[in-house]
Amino acid sequence: MDDRHERWEHFRHVSDGISHLTLQNAWTFLRWLFFACIIGVVVGAVGVGFHHAISLVTDWRTAHPQILFVLPLAGLFLVWLYRACDMARDGGTNLVLISVRDNAPIRLRTAPLIITATILTHLCGGSSGREGAALQMGSAISAWIGRLMRLDDKDERVIKMCGMAAGFSALFGTPLAAAVFAMEVVSVGVMYYAAMFPCLLASLVALMTARMLGGRAEAFLVFGIPKLTPLALAQVIALGLLCALVAILFCKVFGVIQRGYARYLPNPYARVVVGACVVIGATLALGSRDYNGAGMDIIWEAFTGHAHPAAFLIKMVLTAITLGAGFKGGEIVPAFFVGATFGCYYGGLLGLSGSFAAGVGMVAVFCGVTNCPLTSILLAYELYGGNGLLLFALGCAVSYMFSGYSGLYSAQKIMYSKLRPEFIARQSGE
Repeated sequence: MDDRHERWEHFRHVSDGISHLTLQNAWTFLRWLFFACIIGVVVGAVGVGFHHAISLVTDWRTAHPQILFVLPLAGLFLVWLYRACDMARDGGTNLVLISVRDNAPIRLRTAPLIITATILTHLCGGSSGREGAALQMGSAISAWIGRLMRLDDKDERVIKMCGMAAGFSALFGTPLAAAVFAMEVVSVGVMYYAAMFPCLLASLVALMTARMLGGRAEAFLVFGIPKLTPLALAQVIALGLLCALVAILFCKVFGVIQRGYARYLPNPYARVVVGACVVIGATLALGSRDYNGAGMDIIWEAFTGHAHPAAFLIKMVLTAITLGAGFKGGEIVPAFFVGATFGCYYGGLLGLSGSFAAGVGMVAVFCGVTNCPLTSILLAYELYGGNGLLLFALGCAVSYMFSGYSGLYSAQKIMYSKLRPEFIARQSGE
C-alpha cells in the first residue's frame, strides 16, 4: 500500500511539473508570437519605406550629379541635427550591440535620425550602405515597444534582436540570414538561442510586410559554378584566404582613418567638411560616380564577370572617409561591394568564373568583417540559391578562420578562439 502511494505521489509530482512547464512554454510562445508579429509589421513597414526612399534619392542623384557639391553642407546639417537632438555621442551599430548584450538604453529618436541621416548621405553622394540604419532603426523601435509593454531586462534584449532581424530582413529580403545575424553578431561563439523563434518570426513578418508594400528582395544570378572537385576546393580555399586578408585590410583602413580624424580634426564640424571635400575631390579625380552611395549597380556588374582591379580598394577607402567624417549609413553593403569586385577580378586570376568568384568574395569578405560565418552561409543560400552552396560555405569558413579578431564593430565580443576550442572573450579588434 505504501509503495503504491509513493508511486502515485511521484507520478502526480511529475505530472504537475510537466503541466507547469507546458503552461509556461505556452505562455512564453504566445507572448513572443504577439510581440514578434507587432515588431515585424511596424519595423517592416518603416524598413520598406526607408528602402524606397534610398532608391528614390539614388535615382535623383544619378540624374543630378551636381548634388555631390552639396555634401559639405549636408554634413554640417547632420552634425548640427545630432547635437540638437542630444545624440552627438551616438554609438551607431556599436550601441545596438551593447544594448542587446548589456541592455543599455537606446532611444526612439535614434530611428528617425539614422533614417534621415542615411538618406541625406546617399542623396549627396557619400559612400555608405544602408543596413546600419536598418539595425539601428529596428532596435530603437522594438526597444520602445518593449518599454511600452513593460518587458523585463531579459525580454527587452530579445525584443531588440527581433527589431534588428526585422530591419535587416525588410531591406535585404533574407529572413534566415537576418534572424541568425541578430543572434550571432553580438557575442561571436555564443548564440542567443532563446531568441530564435521570435527573431525568425519577426523577420518573416517583416519580409511579408515589405512585399505587400512593394519591397523587393535582393537576389543575384551566379553562373560558372564549378563542380565539386579537388581543383575547385583548392581554388575556393585560396580565394577565401585572400578575402580574409581583404577583410583585415577593410577593418584596418576604417580604424586608421577614424583615429586620424580624432587626432587631427577633433572638431566634428571641421571633420565632416574636410571628409566631404575629400570625397568630392576623389570623385572628380576618378572621373566616375561608381563609388558614391551604396554602389549596388557595381555589385550587379561584378556578378556578370566585370570588375576594375582597384574598385575594391577605392570603395573601401571612400567609405571609411565618409563614415569616419560623421556621415551615416552602414558598412555591410560597402563590404559586399568590396568582396564582389575583389572576388570577381582576382578570383578570375585563380581560374574561377568571375561571377562565381564575385559570389564567394561577397559572402567571404562579409564573414571576415562581421565574424558571422553562419549568417554568411545563409546569405549565400538566400541571395544565390542553393546551387554551389558547399563551395560558398567553404569560402566563408576559410575567411572566418584567417580573418583574425578584427571586425567592423568594436563592441562585438568574440567569445571563443577561431583556432582552437578555448574561451577568450575579447573585444573585436583587440
